[in-house]
Amino acid sequence: MKLAAEQVKHVAKLARLALSADEEARFGEQLSQVLDAVEQLAALDCTGVPPTVFGQVSAAATRPDEATGELTVEQALSNAPQKHDGSFAIPKVIE
Repeated sequence: MKLAAEQVKHVAKLARLALSADEEARFGEQLSQVLDAVEQLAALDCTGVPPTVFGQVSAAATRPDEATGELTVEQALSNAPQKHDGSFAIPKVIE
């Protein structure tokens, strides 16, 4: 699907992009290629294919949520930029 120059300018305006004439031509060609790929996908018969959230199931996304132990106060505060009496020290927010 070849996009017209006006369509590329319209998309750039919607995205609030200031494009030069060279960029309009280059991005117009790239956007046309993307739309061609989407047309190819739309032509596929997906009847009976359930929708998925993840394209690939990873072990991290499906691992069981198990407690593995507790942090000591020293471990919890080890990277804190400021500490005070075993707690995180933060700037005063309310006057």
